[in-house]
Amino acid sequence: MPNRLAKEASPYLQQHAHNPVDWYPWGREALERAKREDKPILLSIGYSACHWCHVMERESFENEQIANLMNGWFVNVKVDREERPDLDQVYQLVVQLMGRSGGWPLTVFLTPDQRPFFGGTYFPPVERYGMPGFPKVLQAIWEAYHSKRDEVVAQSAEITRAIEEVSAGERRRRGAVAASEQALSAELVKRAAAKLVSRFDDVHGGFGHRPKFPNTMSLDVLLRMGDVARVRKALDGMRAGGIWDHLGGGFHRYSTDERWLVPHFEKMLYDNALLMRLYTDAWRATREEPYADTARSIATYLAREMTSPEGAFYATQDADSEGEEGRFFVWTPQQVDEVCAGDADAARAAKRAWGIDAEGNFEESGHTVLSLVSPPSDPSEVAALERARRAMFDAREKRPKPFRDEKILASWNALAIGALADAGGALAEPTMTVAAVRAMQYVERVLVTPEGETRARVLRLSKDGVAKGNGFLDDHAYVADAALDLYDATGVPRYVQLARRLAESILAHFHDAEEDGFFFTPDDGESILVRAKDPYDHAVPGAATVACRVLLRLGALVDERYASTATRAIEKLAGAAADNPMGMSGTVCLVDRLVRGTVDVVLVALAEATRSHALEREALRAYLPDRVMAWVDPSDPASIEACRLLAEGKPAQPQPAAYVCRGRTCSLPVQSTEELAKLLRS
Repeated sequence: MPNRLAKEASPYLQQHAHNPVDWYPWGREALERAKREDKPILLSIGYSACHWCHVMERESFENEQIANLMNGWFVNVKVDREERPDLDQVYQLVVQLMGRSGGWPLTVFLTPDQRPFFGGTYFPPVERYGMPGFPKVLQAIWEAYHSKRDEVVAQSAEITRAIEEVSAGERRRRGAVAASEQALSAELVKRAAAKLVSRFDDVHGGFGHRPKFPNTMSLDVLLRMGDVARVRKALDGMRAGGIWDHLGGGFHRYSTDERWLVPHFEKMLYDNALLMRLYTDAWRATREEPYADTARSIATYLAREMTSPEGAFYATQDADSEGEEGRFFVWTPQQVDEVCAGDADAARAAKRAWGIDAEGNFEESGHTVLSLVSPPSDPSEVAALERARRAMFDAREKRPKPFRDEKILASWNALAIGALADAGGALAEPTMTVAAVRAMQYVERVLVTPEGETRARVLRLSKDGVAKGNGFLDDHAYVADAALDLYDATGVPRYVQLARRLAESILAHFHDAEEDGFFFTPDDGESILVRAKDPYDHAVPGAATVACRVLLRLGALVDERYASTATRAIEKLAGAAADNPMGMSGTVCLVDRLVRGTVDVVLVALAEATRSHALEREALRAYLPDRVMAWVDPSDPASIEACRLLAEGKPAQPQPAAYVCRGRTCSLPVQSTEELAKLLRS
């Protein structure tokens, strides 16, 4: 019989609906039962594309003996971390405070009043790898709870106090840094860049060793600072490595080695959105076509695999298929020969270029993860490799596919929308822009709700067309940022209005007016252990950072008070960001923006039909990471209101014209792409 998770929208929770464990979703029913029966809570947090989550499910949660222990001694609660990042954020900190590495699956034991007293991540069913078996852990926790209650209560109080102190200490530390720092300066950004360079892998590209993540925000800092060589090294290494899907496009989540060769095979919407934007910027900075091709290939992958019928984007694809990690993606020489039958040149080109041999490179299985070890050297070899790619892709499509989590997350969709809008404008690819517009239409229709005349709120997610969950700071900030990206690409003024309504809600519900900065949860949200502030980037940009970027962008377009609020928050974080740029690269970029100032491009035309698409293309293809676009139609009040700070003094010209402004000082209007390009280069 299915358990309570069968009624949940989350595919991850539904995957556990037929476990013999008496699972509850997080909520009042579980918490009240724990108090009523005086049982500790076993909280398990994961997500659908998590390989080790699946392993622990198969080994422990589907094991009836282990399930009986869990059901008899605990109230068992399952959480999808993509639905409830607030809970994941707090309870990951618990494990870290206990001296363990965080990650998923996350396993935390709580008192009935939600205070944590023990935690870890993956536990094997029997003692293994120096880790205790899960049944022994369960028994030890149950015995301690009943026979050493005073110690458990003291431990939970100590951990809770530590969490509160970490949060309060972070605020105090930021205040001390702000008091001691000089004004924002280029030296802070240079200091941050130097620290990033010290951690850069000059052999393989990227940061650190194994496992190796893309770290797109840190690469963005290096690109801003003109370190194109290192950015090239990283992007070329990723594109040639097994972290890239050479048949179907798109990036896997990370590499298990330092060479970008063997990935953890899950694919995440957010990684591909962030990398699309970074490869687009690399093309802007270098004009090297492979970077543009990579951005286009990511967009093609999203359109083919990750787009719902309504145009929104699904969340993830699993690492596993047929019960094995990577099975969908790896190849043997015999499989290549079979699918390229009758075209020996194609089979030979594939095996040579992608290093497919009998030894293999994946877990001593004789299978090979495709990576570009020997690029084709002449046109005939290029053509043969493309024939092999098509044949292998078509054959792979017939394999059982990894599971796809089809929930639609507001924040991750916004990252994809912004990246598609940005790339579509830069690369003059209208299909990308159309995809961004269509996805935003879904988000606005299903996930954005009005709050009075001047505000709007964002819901967390939808599944099968049903929206649920109050949005967090990332949902509001990312959607607002994506709306401004769409305004940059299209000039449609209502996107600025959407961003303003979301910004007003951010200020009303998430902003800490006393100490500056932003809470991750709203002031009217569910009360959990700690209402935390998180200034750090994780796999996605820090929500507080993106909120500040939105306010700075609106401050340049419509109202300087937005920028003042953001600047105060950034000033308090700047010193910490310079000292820890790997964790706060997004803040470093905002410091750079404030130090350098923006380049404002104002396009003036009497109506959309009279626009100069050549001028807008030139403006959007330039590498200007802090560009502000303003689209002015002097005959349209909505157009002027969307950029009124930059529209002033920009009358209609006989022909479409562009102004380039720095610090509110603008050039004379120019009407040719050559003149505009010259101004942008200067």
